[in-house]
Amino acid sequence: MLPIMMKDVPKLDRPRERLLNIGPKQLSNAELLAIILVSGTKEESVISLANRVLMHFEGLKLLRDATIEELMTIKGIGTAKGVCILAAIELGKRMQNLVSKERFVIRSPKDGADYVMEEMRSLKQEHFVALFLNTKNQIIHRQTIFIGSLNASIVHPREVYREAIKRSAASIIVIHNHPSGDPTPSQEDIHVTRRLTESGKMIGIELLDHIIIGDCTFTSLREKGYIH
Repeated sequence: MLPIMMKDVPKLDRPRERLLNIGPKQLSNAELLAIILVSGTKEESVISLANRVLMHFEGLKLLRDATIEELMTIKGIGTAKGVCILAAIELGKRMQNLVSKERFVIRSPKDGADYVMEEMRSLKQEHFVALFLNTKNQIIHRQTIFIGSLNASIVHPREVYREAIKRSAASIIVIHNHPSGDPTPSQEDIHVTRRLTESGKMIGIELLDHIIIGDCTFTSLREKGYIH
């Protein structure tokens, strides 16, 4: 059976035409990727090629971290198509990380989690991040304190509060991710939280929360009762 080529597909059913007629939100992941790829091969339509790329990476989650070498192992993906995919992925990441010129306000643990979720949920190592807030709970600065397994001897309150004092912060929120995707706090997480809470009280800069990021989920140690 001969493969169905794009020239054999009715014009109104082709990805580009469908995007123009019904909008990008209505298109499947394969259709959007097909538009980025532009064309297929002599043996395969662009939609079929796009589907194979997605199957290779088991969907978008792994594709977002693809390398040019990984892409080029797929039959039909050469340097040109691989570069187009990587450029589209990077542009999407940059758009996701754009922050409004108006300072972001933290009103709830969910606000804090949402602020970093897309960036931190897929990290392969633990990142410990501090958000420094003013009296209106607006984020005035964000800083990665360290990268690696959470340990009380590494996460010293001095490192966190030194920057808070430098920035004249009224309060802070600390956030770290669990690469496993499970945001359940460990005993070390709880111990670090208590140390930071006590240090904040002594300095006069409140620790509002310690948020653990999982895969599209989070845990607030304040909501769990570990911060008073």
